[in-house]
Amino acid sequence: MKLKVKLLDIIAGKQTVILNSGDAEAIGVHVHDRVKVRSNQAHITAIVQVTTTFIAPGQIGIMKDIAEKLRVKDEDYVTIKLASYPESLEYIRKKLKGTTLSKDEIFAIVKDVVEGNLSDLEIAAYLLAEQFYGMNIEEIEYMTRAMADIGEKIDFEEPVYDKHSIGGVPGNKVSLLIVPIVAAAGLLIPKTSSKAITSPAGTADTMEVLAPVKFTAEELKEIVKKVRGAIIWGGGLNIAPADDIFIRVEYPLAIDPESQMLASIMSKKLAVGVDFLVLDIPTGKEAKVETMNEARALARKFVELGERLGIHVECGITYGGQPVGHVVGPALEAKEALLALQGKGPTSLIEKSTALAGILLELGGLALRGKGKDVAMDILTSGKALKKMREIIEAQGGDPNIKPEDIPIGEHRVRIEAPCDGYITDVSNEAIKKIARAAGAPIDKGAGIILYGKRGYKVKRGDPILEICAESEAKLSEAYALAVKLQPVTVEGMLLHRIPEYR
Repeated sequence: MKLKVKLLDIIAGKQTVILNSGDAEAIGVHVHDRVKVRSNQAHITAIVQVTTTFIAPGQIGIMKDIAEKLRVKDEDYVTIKLASYPESLEYIRKKLKGTTLSKDEIFAIVKDVVEGNLSDLEIAAYLLAEQFYGMNIEEIEYMTRAMADIGEKIDFEEPVYDKHSIGGVPGNKVSLLIVPIVAAAGLLIPKTSSKAITSPAGTADTMEVLAPVKFTAEELKEIVKKVRGAIIWGGGLNIAPADDIFIRVEYPLAIDPESQMLASIMSKKLAVGVDFLVLDIPTGKEAKVETMNEARALARKFVELGERLGIHVECGITYGGQPVGHVVGPALEAKEALLALQGKGPTSLIEKSTALAGILLELGGLALRGKGKDVAMDILTSGKALKKMREIIEAQGGDPNIKPEDIPIGEHRVRIEAPCDGYITDVSNEAIKKIARAAGAPIDKGAGIILYGKRGYKVKRGDPILEICAESEAKLSEAYALAVKLQPVTVEGMLLHRIPEYR
């Protein structure tokens, strides 16, 4: 059937087209069926949605991002026909029964995910099968290689070093210290980072306050050729594109299968040619990994997977029971990172950053085992890391002379005070994340939280313990109401609850 394109100014993020119900019936397709859509220059497989009024008979609604793939514009014509169900669906059904999948079966699933041949419901079924049944190390290796192979790869033609965190702890802006320390030592560290999904700030969100983060593969190579390091958003490189699709489907389900996490992280490292990787595994209450035994088991899996892929992996198990540093949110974290590079930042941020950077320096042969942290600290305190960070900011198109005080923070603010004398006994990672996001982070760069005290701090009644920053009064009110409800900072002696609540 030949249909006229009605271009919809919507970025769907998935391959979906909209048909009039009459045309759908004529072709014999129903909601969530697949059709082959072909233009004069390209073709795709898309999932069908149906309307009785929004799209007229003889038209096909095509989203903006899908139109770019098909290279069509409004009122162009495309042909469509019913597409057969992909064979990979049978492999997903096998995994739903707990069956181990082969290399070819996993490759077929990943290929169909990237090519849009699977609906979100079918991808969710696969992810849930991973969640419930897990994967053995061979399956995880096959998944990792498939995700890396179906996408762009970058060859820097020399040893590549990298650091990655499994996430889960707010305020973890250590990459903004580690990258310039390692690059200042002469090692190549092209850090590709993610933007926040459920957290108040990903590394790319924070770096974006200081410089642009979206680059092509060739532009990334040019940047690191000049300054030996970069901190950019990996989503702009088309490396391991299946990962972005898996993450999008995972988000509403609030799941993160361990096997998928391993493949997600390592596929991107494989795609950019990483040779030496330091993996940060924050561990503690409300972190992704809560116990040392769990952290060690996960670390062993990363090391073994790295061996299979030809990547030397060392894991640093770090304290993750409360936020890193004293601020959460893109602008606040960028400001704190610059202060730390000047030697003025919080001890927890500096200690963690130099410890992890030190492992990379040891792997690069620039420090003896156990001495890397000292070398990293020397690079930081000497000002070499700050100088290198300014070079990286400039190479990425930012202002190299930016100062911490130049960074704007949300002007709508409220402080929460200690209700009694005592010691701070708990800072909740989950509550801090929820409140910062309610305040507008990471979309509103100036939104976030300032922590005046952390676990072990002595406070007096009326002392500020937390400040919420927002770019709008409405979001500040929402975040404050949530903070009152969740009580993110606990002071010893606080009345936590009263029973019965009413008389």
